[in-house]
Formats: sequence, C-alpha cells, structure tokens
Amino acid sequence: MPAHPLATSIHQLLIPCKDVLRSTAFYRDVVGLQFLFEATGLAFFDCGGVRLMLSNAPDEKLDLLNSVIYFGTADIDGATNEVVAKGGELISAPHVIARLPGRDVWLSHWKDLEGNRMSFMQEKPA
Repeated sequence: MPAHPLATSIHQLLIPCKDVLRSTAFYRDVVGLQFLFEATGLAFFDCGGVRLMLSNAPDEKLDLLNSVIYFGTADIDGATNEVVAKGGELISAPHVIARLPGRDVWLSHWKDLEGNRMSFMQEKPA
C-alpha cells in the first residue's frame, strides 16, 4: 500500500450516451441534477460535488465503453506512475486538457487490472 493515497476523491463520472441532448434533459428535468455547462457533444452536472459528464459516443463504440471514474489526486504524475508500475495499463500520460482562469486541468488515463478505463484528474494553479 502506498504511503499516501493516490486517489483523494472522485472528481467526475462519465456516462456515454447515444443522444446527449436527450440525456441532458433527462438528468436535468427528471433526475433533478444541477446543470453546469455544455460543450460540443458533452454536458456537465453537479452531483453533490462530483461532476457528472454526459458524452456523445458513436453507436459502434457504445458497446465498448464503460463509465469512467475520474479520481482526484494531489500528484497526477506520481499517482499515474505508481498505478502503471503496479500493473495498470497506461492509456495516456498526464496532460493539460483545459486552461481555466487561475488553474489548469490535468488528466491521465489508464486501465485497471480488469481492463476498465479510469483516469486521474488534478487541477493545478496556472
């Protein structure tokens, strides 16, 4: 077991969708989640401090996708390296995905031992 936890929280969950607009209406109007914002093919909600991301997926890829857990971490490089060193499969190394006012959002993607896609997410001061 590592000396410190690699994952400190869940930042975001992804749900692949055939129709993000239809799913947005469902999660906003039926489930009652607080809508945050949208981007091309994406919609984001607040679910008790955890972001829920809806993402358009081509029909041929829906069967291949699973929900993705975005684990928060205080050290994305160290956490990613440790998971890979202990059997996780690296999909993509830590990289910036968004530059926001005052902070940059970093992600890394990896597979667990069962082949499930997972991610680490860290927001660093800009």
